[in-house]
Amino acid sequence: MPTADGRPEMRQFTAPGKVSPALRGALSDCWIAVTNAGGAAGLPFPPVGPGEVVPAVDRLVCGLAPATSRLLTASLGGELAGWLHVRRDPARLVAHWGTLHHVQTRPELRGRGVGGALMGYVRQVAREELGLEQLHLAARGGAGLEEFYARLGWRESGRRPGVLRFGPGDDRDEVLMHLAPL
Repeated sequence: MPTADGRPEMRQFTAPGKVSPALRGALSDCWIAVTNAGGAAGLPFPPVGPGEVVPAVDRLVCGLAPATSRLLTASLGGELAGWLHVRRDPARLVAHWGTLHHVQTRPELRGRGVGGALMGYVRQVAREELGLEQLHLAARGGAGLEEFYARLGWRESGRRPGVLRFGPGDDRDEVLMHLAPL
C-alpha cells in the first residue's frame, strides 16, 4: 500500500529467506516488463522471458547478506512497483562505497515518483545502515538515464564511449555515475 501521503511503501531484504516466492515472481515479472519495454535493467536484448530472468533473480536473492547485498523494493497498492539491488565490497580499500544494480520501475508506473523514491531510500539505507559514503552505478547512454540521475544529485564520473553494442550501428556509451556525499 502507498504511505498515507501517497508515496510508495519501501522495504528492504537482507537475506534469501526473507524473499517470498511471490516476491521473487513479482521481481521477475517486473524485470521482464522493463526489459521488453526497452528499459536498461541488465538484460539488453528483448524479448526476455522467465527462462532468462528467473535464474537471474534467484542468483541475486541467494546472494543477499546484511553487510554486503540488499534488495530494496517499492510498492503501490500492495503491488511491486519497482526495485533495485545495492552491493558493497567489504575490502577495506573500497568498503566506503557501494554500487547500484538493476534499478527499475514497472513501465506503466513511470512518472509516479517510484524511481525517485527508490533512489532516496537507497541513499538513506546506504548512509545509515551500511555506513557508506558514496554510491556508484553504470547507466546506458542514450536512454535519458543521465538526466534522471542528475536530477537526484548524481554526477557523471566517466564515460566509456560505444562499449555497449545493441546491434549493427547501435553502439551506446556506458555512463559511470556517482553520488557523494550521501
